[in-house]
Amino acid sequence: VVLARDYTFMCSVAGQERIEQDIHELGLTRVVVAACSPHLHEKTFRGVCERSGVNPYLSEMASIREHVAWVHTDKAAATAKAKAIVSGTVERVLKNEPLEAIRVPIDAATLVVGGGIAGLQSALEVAEAGYEVYLIEREASLGGHMAQFDKTFPTLDCSACILTPKMAAAGAHPKIHLFTWSEVEKVEGFVGNYTVTVKKKPRYVDEDICTGCGICVEKCPILVLDENFEAGIGYRKAIYWPFAQAVPNLPVLDPDTCTYYIGGKGGCKACEKFCPTVPNSIKFDQKEERVTLKVGNIILATGWDLFNARRIPQYGYGRLANVFTNLELERMCNAAGPTGGKVVLRDGQSAPKSVGIVHCVGSRDRNYNRHCSAICCMQSLKTAHLVKERTGAEIYNFYIDIRTPGKEYDEFYQRVLDDGVHFVRGKVAEVTDVPIGPGEEAENGSGKLYIQVDDTLAGLQRRIPVDMVVLASGLEPRSDSAEVGKTFGIACSTSGWFIEKHAKMDPIATMTEGVFVAGCAGGPKDIPASVSQGSAAAARVLNYIRQGELALEPVRASVIAEQCSGCRICNGLCPFNAISFIEERKVTEINAALCQGCGTCVAACPAGAIQGSGFSNEQVFAQISGLLRDVNRIAEVV
Repeated sequence: VVLARDYTFMCSVAGQERIEQDIHELGLTRVVVAACSPHLHEKTFRGVCERSGVNPYLSEMASIREHVAWVHTDKAAATAKAKAIVSGTVERVLKNEPLEAIRVPIDAATLVVGGGIAGLQSALEVAEAGYEVYLIEREASLGGHMAQFDKTFPTLDCSACILTPKMAAAGAHPKIHLFTWSEVEKVEGFVGNYTVTVKKKPRYVDEDICTGCGICVEKCPILVLDENFEAGIGYRKAIYWPFAQAVPNLPVLDPDTCTYYIGGKGGCKACEKFCPTVPNSIKFDQKEERVTLKVGNIILATGWDLFNARRIPQYGYGRLANVFTNLELERMCNAAGPTGGKVVLRDGQSAPKSVGIVHCVGSRDRNYNRHCSAICCMQSLKTAHLVKERTGAEIYNFYIDIRTPGKEYDEFYQRVLDDGVHFVRGKVAEVTDVPIGPGEEAENGSGKLYIQVDDTLAGLQRRIPVDMVVLASGLEPRSDSAEVGKTFGIACSTSGWFIEKHAKMDPIATMTEGVFVAGCAGGPKDIPASVSQGSAAAARVLNYIRQGELALEPVRASVIAEQCSGCRICNGLCPFNAISFIEERKVTEINAALCQGCGTCVAACPAGAIQGSGFSNEQVFAQISGLLRDVNRIAEVV
């Protein structure tokens, strides 16, 4: 070690300039920085070395923040440990070899998974820049959950009015290839060169022939409850439009409710008989299709699921008639919804005179979801305003805390207060229709519901009678997020949201290069935040496309062919599918572009034929030797 410096802010411009100066003046050939995690700043210090004429992979970082300062309270023992870590890193860097980044070309086409507002924003940004986009949506239409909403907070814009133009633009854009009623089945390859298999479910309607006239929907005699778009409070036909402004504006047939399929293939066929197109656009024998796409980057905007309020039985959802979810209220308030915009009780006739809105249903609750769903407070305030406006009812908001951090959000809260809405601070214990007092017995015949709550501001247990209860159900990760994550080679957190590369400094990228997340795929967000992330993900993709090629980390595994015995033990172990067996030569090969340098194959190879660049045996043993050199001193301190 020629030089050791102690500087508080080594990652600052001044700190980096000190390293550059020392390299030039002293002719340094290796650099060790003892500071934060390499995950955060290794790229910074490699850049310093590169600018100074030293191969960037001849530098190392010793993590004495996460591994020492943040996890120990005994300062003397922590200091001794830090010395040992630095010693081990110094020994390791001596064994480092100069490495060169692996450069891969970037295919200009982009895959966007999810046709909600975040996915639409991403797709349009990339397409407007002149590049091909494949937009995959598992439902029959674009729009996502935003298409179900009536108004958006805090401005009370019509949700459809601001969403539909984007849907129409995406559907008509020459650079956007739309795959609705489709899912990604398999992803192979690596950044810049992904091969994606898309499964198109049968729509039973020929998209190339159908004119969208709607006669088939009109003539269909089957009426079923719409559990999807209408949230279970409206009806649809067996062949139906997803909703009025759907893109593509074509019907889809549900074989689970269609008489033709239920009746043993031969019943009804009214849709086919009345279809005016020639040839007929109704295709009862339509099958699944699989399409293979080549793309360079992937944006996941897969959205969220609504928490199932039935999981909290004490709130009575599904058991008490006039307990609704916030999504059901959205559809009820919508002029194009099943009630024509009227807020009514379950009988479909009576307007409520009093309404209780329960916040944080399934959110901020260690029994269900610990996370805050981000939108529930503002959505509940919006619901209170809309119901008050339409019915004039007495409104009660039962909240834990009111969270209104966005632009003009708190002003909207004050507006709702001025509307005369009541706010009760406390977690609701129960919603029941059982009277317990003389006054309540008199009301029992009127179908009253009683909300039991501990009012923490008044210091009272309160029991408030209402006609309707609205549960502000929280946002959850998609039920299949773990499986989707495996398909795209990314991980989920313990709560189920996709994990980003860095929560603060890189909330768009993932640990798999070329795969990005946007919107609620990474966690609960409102519409403005989802739109922002959609644009940010598109910007990252465009940056890659315009570079033309990308430099990948050269820390990869490689096979010494002369030592490989062809046992194939490593073949089934690689989590990135980077290993293949060459039958002609009876040896294993590793695709360096796919390999992520995890070392699983290196450890498993019985012949020692696989080596990991950047993590050779010599480097690892040297680091261990440096660590153990100070083990006696650490033991004495402890």
